[in-house]
Order: sequence, then C-alpha cells, then structure tokens
Amino acid sequence: MGVLRKGKALWERATQRFPQLKVKGIRQRWLLNSISILVMILLVVVVAFSVVIRNYYDSSILSDMESKARIAANYFGTNASGDTSSEDYLTTAQNYVSSFEDGTRLELQFLDPSGKVIYSSNGLTLSGTMPGTGDIDRVREKQEIASWQGELPQTGERITAVSAPLLYNGELVGIMRYVTSMRLVDRQVTILTLVAVILSVSILILVYISNIYFVRSIVDPVKNITGIARRIAGGSYGIQVEKKFDDEVGDLTDAINDMSLRIKQAESMKSEFISSVSHELRTPLTAITGWAETIMSGEARDEGDVRKGMAIIASEARRLSGMVEELLEFSRIEDGRFTLSVEPLDLKAELEDAVYTYREFFRREGIELTYQDCPEEAVPISGDPERLRQVFCNLLDNAGKHGGSGKRIDVSIAQEEEFAVIRIRDYGPGIPEEELPHVKYKFYKGSSKARGSGIGLAVCEEIVTRHEGTLDIGNAEGGGCLVTLRLPIET
Repeated sequence: MGVLRKGKALWERATQRFPQLKVKGIRQRWLLNSISILVMILLVVVVAFSVVIRNYYDSSILSDMESKARIAANYFGTNASGDTSSEDYLTTAQNYVSSFEDGTRLELQFLDPSGKVIYSSNGLTLSGTMPGTGDIDRVREKQEIASWQGELPQTGERITAVSAPLLYNGELVGIMRYVTSMRLVDRQVTILTLVAVILSVSILILVYISNIYFVRSIVDPVKNITGIARRIAGGSYGIQVEKKFDDEVGDLTDAINDMSLRIKQAESMKSEFISSVSHELRTPLTAITGWAETIMSGEARDEGDVRKGMAIIASEARRLSGMVEELLEFSRIEDGRFTLSVEPLDLKAELEDAVYTYREFFRREGIELTYQDCPEEAVPISGDPERLRQVFCNLLDNAGKHGGSGKRIDVSIAQEEEFAVIRIRDYGPGIPEEELPHVKYKFYKGSSKARGSGIGLAVCEEIVTRHEGTLDIGNAEGGGCLVTLRLPIET
C-alpha cells in the first residue's frame, strides 16, 4: 500500500508539472487503471513464480545430495571395524569415489582431514585443491553432515555442495563431498521464467484488447448520448437516441429519449399555453376596455345599456382575476411554494357553498344544477378549506364551460368506506377517448374550443394529491363527462 501511495503521489506531482500527462476521458482512465494493476499483478506473479521454482529446484537437489551423503557416511561407518586398518579404510573410500556412477550430474570428492581434495570422481577438481567452502569447515569443526550453496570465488560458478565426515575410531580421517553445478538449474529456471513472462504478456495483450472492446461499448454510446443531449439542449426537442443495449446504457438511453419527448411535449404545451393565455387575457381586457370607454364617453345613454356594460366589465374582471390566480397557483407549484393550511372541516358544507355560488350563475346560463346530499350530517376531513373550495369551483366552472350544452349538471356527495366521494357530471359531448389520458396535463386543452388557460385541472390534481386523495375524469354512461373526487375521511 505504501508503494502504491508513493507511486500515486509521484504521478500527481508529474501531472502538475507536465499537464499534458493528465489522462482525460473514461477510455484512457479505464485502460490506465486496469492495465497498470494487471501489470503489477503479473510482475509479482512472475517474480514469485521464479523464486518458487528456483527454491524448489535448489531444495530438491540439496535434499537428494544430503541423502546420498548420509548413505555414504553410514556405509563407511558400518564397514569400519576394529580389524580394518586406516589404509584399508582410505582405499575403500578411494574405490567408492572411482566407482561413482552418477558423474554426469554430480562430482564426488574425497578430501583429507585438512580439507584438501585427494580424489575426484570425474577429475574436474585437481588433487591438492582446497575448496575452502563453509560445508568443509563445518564438517571439520562439528563432524556432522553440512551443506553449502553459493558462487565459487575462483570461477564465479554457482554450486551446491554437501559434505559428510568419514570417521575411523572416532577420528576424522576424510571427508566425502558431493558437488553439483547449478548452471543447468539456472538455465531451466530462466526458461520457465521466460515462458511465464511470455504468458503474462499474452494475457496482458488479450486483456488490453478485451478492455478496448468493452470500454468502446460503453464510451461510444455515451458519446452518442452526449451529442444527442447537446442537440436537445440546443433546441432539437423530441430527437431520439438509438437503443443498442439492454443494460445500464440502455436505461440511460431510455431516460434520455423519455426526457426528450417530455421536453418536446412541454414546449409544445407551453407554446399553446402562451398563445392561449395571450388570447384569453386579451379578450376580457378588450371587453373591459371597450365597455369602460363606451360608458365614459356617454355613448351608452340608456340605463339598461350601462348596467349591461357594467355587468360585462364585472364578469370579465372576475374571469381575468381567476385566470391570474390560476397562473399564480401554477407558479407556486412549479417553484415549490405551494402549501396547504390543513385544519378539521366539514367537506359537505364546503361543497354546498360552492354549489350555492354556482347555482344562480348556471340558472342565468340556462343550465340546471342539481345536488344530491348524503345521509350523514357531516363529512369530517382534514384539509385546506380555501384550496378545496378552489377545486370545487374549478370543476363546476369546467362542467359549465365544456358540458353546458347539455343544460344540466349533477353534483353528489357520499361516504364510501373510508372515503368521501364527490361526483360532478355534465350532459355535454364528453371528452374524446384519445384525450382522456392528457386532460390533467399542464397547458393541455385538447380539441375543446372553450376558453381557459389549460392549467386549472393540473392545479386541482395537485391540491387533491396533497390531500392524499384522487381525481378521476372520464365519460359517463349515456353521454357527458363524469369527474370523481375521493378524499380520505377522518376516523
């Protein structure tokens, strides 16, 4: 971990001094991180493999030579007796060395007590040579089997040597020494290490190629999505990204496509809303201005005309005020400033007030407004009375504007299980089936020619939802539109 931290710190300093070294993009970062980690892992594996192989060979050779040395020492110890002379003992040692059959791999030496070579099985070590290695010194000092691995000072060749003491009557009369060169072992270890390196490089190349393919399968779609997102940000609403994968990238593609369509729909509705609101605001303002100027100029001399003009001014002012209030409510919803003042209330009483308010207005328009009460004396809920009254008035106003041609509107309230259910039905043309899923969307007006901003139902939906209720709009059996409002009752 310390090495990694130091390496990271060095790289950070290098990138600060040379900014061109900074790795930019997912592709470069991914390849750098994955390949660098893999290189470190493979390097450690190769080094560990080399060390393990070398230790295995060294320990195997050493164990074999120690076994041979122990057998030789036991042989001479067993055959030495009181009748055996030291000369015969040494002759036996000489014959044992000269008859050694494993001379291609090992050299068997016989040394005198001073550590000087007397006999050699293959003649590679000259008589009179004193190797002077640690195994010989240990045998002379402790009279026990000893081993030594290292480089010869004379040649620099790496060898393994095992020496066993030859004892006669408890005295050291010679040393039997096995010696082998580690040149073949080193060569074998080198070959195996090269094979491991080649395999590691092959693995590294395969991983690099697979990583390039994998990263490309992520980066290229993301780059494509980024380009599409920039086009959407530039105003190309509704443009779609081709979906090629059913994974996280595919989910991102779906999200971008959905966002693009929603933005297109929102922009289309906003355009329609601006156009509609401009027209809707202009109409009452024109009526108010026209009748005000007419009355002020004295052109309306008849008292009936004046009253008619004032009534129109009042009506259009109320309509203008309602539209402005809807816009303010919409602005509060969009900005997150829309709040409720919740308190215990009688839903039945609030609905009756709204019905009473609109009954006379509908009567003047030739529309009959019926109200069906529920048997309960009161329908208690917790809610905002002003907001709920706003919902009732908006729904009644919509029923009058869109279904008034049917000349009848029915309003009822009932308790159904844990909910208070309010139904408002008109007998007009109803809503086209293809428009039903969209009627509560902001700015949506559909094919209706009725005046309005297109946000009234969206505001109603928000208010009802915050009361933990539901607002359903559909077509009634026999014609007309049916609005069903459900609010939870306090228990």
